Amino acid sequence: MASSFDIVVIGGGPGGYNAAIRAGQLGLSVACVEMRSTQKFGGTCLNVGCIPSKALLHASELYEEALQNFEGLGIKFSGLKLDLPQMLKQKDDAVEGLTTGIEYLFKKNKVTGILGRGEITGKGKVTVHKEDGSTQELTAKDIIIATGSEVMPLPGVEIDEERIVSSTGALSLPAVPKHMIVVGGGIIGLELGSVWRRLGAKVTVVEFLDRIIPGMDGEVAKQFMRILKKQGMDFKLGHKVTGVEKLKTKLKVSIEPAKGGDAETIDCDTVLVSIGRRPYTQSLGLENAGVQTDKRGFIETDHFRTSAEGIWAVGDCIQGPMLAHKAEDDAVACVELIAGKAGHVNYDLVPGVIYSAPEVASVGKTEEELKEAGIAYKTGKFPFMANSRAKTNHDTDGFVKVLAHKETDEVLGVHIIGTGAGELIAEVCVAMEFGAASEDIARTCHAHPTRSEAVRQAAMGVEGWTMQA
Repeated sequence: MASSFDIVVIGGGPGGYNAAIRAGQLGLSVACVEMRSTQKFGGTCLNVGCIPSKALLHASELYEEALQNFEGLGIKFSGLKLDLPQMLKQKDDAVEGLTTGIEYLFKKNKVTGILGRGEITGKGKVTVHKEDGSTQELTAKDIIIATGSEVMPLPGVEIDEERIVSSTGALSLPAVPKHMIVVGGGIIGLELGSVWRRLGAKVTVVEFLDRIIPGMDGEVAKQFMRILKKQGMDFKLGHKVTGVEKLKTKLKVSIEPAKGGDAETIDCDTVLVSIGRRPYTQSLGLENAGVQTDKRGFIETDHFRTSAEGIWAVGDCIQGPMLAHKAEDDAVACVELIAGKAGHVNYDLVPGVIYSAPEVASVGKTEEELKEAGIAYKTGKFPFMANSRAKTNHDTDGFVKVLAHKETDEVLGVHIIGTGAGELIAEVCVAMEFGAASEDIARTCHAHPTRSEAVRQAAMGVEGWTMQA
């Protein structure tokens, strides 16, 4: 096996494997080092994140649809049962297929995949520590750190991945909990909480702030919580978890108001700790290599260049949204800069999506951000209740909101809550990359009947000529 490369990538997740593939496409010799003990490339996203969670979200959504709505559509059946082992197996099959696909892409693009923990041990040197105790020395003109992130621990609460679980353990519970407490009202907790609620669990979300999904548009967050409550999810906002006591048959979760007040105890059988993620930057030899990190552990970069010559960083381990598609864009831009090309990522237009039912999607500025910045804006809104496809499909929760500059009409932000929002937001991302005005979207023909018409109608609403509501 070769030991000298143009680029060595440390980390085999969306940032790492895409960096390696792009380097191979550009004719550079490249190795990608992955430390995951399961011996799979793909990182958190493919192995224990984006992909398996979407497999369970999809399956649990179909189960609940059959349980609650099929009869109203004229579909009658008997004997509906949940086969949880099979549901988990099809999730694992999806993961296996996609991680195996990366191996094929590596071969196609002449990428050398190496399993083990990569450590920078000198200028242009990476030592790979393998599971059998052996090491392999690699040299490279450039090194890309793409080590991603890991689960943020909750002080005083030990995650055992059995009864007290992280997002990883929540993907493989052997039985549906009777009562799951989700610590954290962010994207991951709400997605996985909704999976187990659909399958029969009582779910209570405990969130430190006085709202869920911080960072997303406030109006969308309020509407989203109303929908989740209607579906059966409970919320304890403005509270913090101070401890979890393990008993033989249950867990006793101690919570108290975030601003002070009387404590209380809630009994449950499963706790999902989902308070965020932190960059994985330990054991990489960063200090010896002269790579600087900030107080939170993020690697400091300038256009992906670290403070050490020849060392670059992308993805979750640097500042910016902790999202797989952001890491992919980082990877392409970084490698193209190394290859002497232009490389850039517009972080203002990285979409965020919650893959619940209904989905929530957002890109650009929220109303709160525009107000804080003193930017004058106009708003156009359109409810899915008035959209013909949504009405026909009996799936009318949510709305589209378009925010545009008051003077120039440039689209500044779009926020969608509704079925398929994650797909609908792509149109807006393209439009905003081209500097589109709301009128550009409003005067672009959209197929009828489709949910995408709601985006067009909301854009019409910016200038006050919404036609279908």
